[in-house]
Amino acid sequence: MLLVTTKGLALILLAFITTGCATPPPKNQSNLCDIFRENPDWYEDAVDMEKRWGTPIQVAMAFMRQESAFRHDARPPRPYVWGFIPWFRSSSAYGYAQAQDPAWEDYQRATGSWSSRTSFDDSLMFIGWYTDETQRQLGISKWDAYNQYLAYHEGRGGYRRGTYRQKPTLLQVSRKVDQQAKSYGWQLKQCRQELEDNRSWWPF
Repeated sequence: MLLVTTKGLALILLAFITTGCATPPPKNQSNLCDIFRENPDWYEDAVDMEKRWGTPIQVAMAFMRQESAFRHDARPPRPYVWGFIPWFRSSSAYGYAQAQDPAWEDYQRATGSWSSRTSFDDSLMFIGWYTDETQRQLGISKWDAYNQYLAYHEGRGGYRRGTYRQKPTLLQVSRKVDQQAKSYGWQLKQCRQELEDNRSWWPF
């Protein structure tokens, strides 16, 4: 007889719900205004993240685009041995933010939240929390997408050791993220009033 614990059942139900309600990636990922017009709830989540952690919306969204292309179930590719035997993935990175297991568990402990990496708002809050901690521990401004992304990718310890210096591809990707954040920031200035005007109004 198969026994399922309460926690196990809850996780199964959560996986079913989040999979069934997954939002498809935005059609035009190069334009932040179009992303938020297509997904108004994402703008609400982004505003909440910015208010709580102080991380600019454009920086967090640039991270997410680079990490997962806004796919809720993104994972590193699975290698195959001899071309047909599936092997272990290179890391535990998962979800919108590609957060690895240890970092996600640190986030849950620090915030006391029972969150999911396949949830857009939870993942965006994770990025906000991580960049806030990076500023606190390493002194890197939350507006500095280039160095914040290096610390995000390498971990804060790796950043302190300068592991990124021997990774030219990563440096190129970080420049790309930085440029995307600047582009998103300029776009957001053009449509922010429109997005604010269209926000849902709730009496509570």
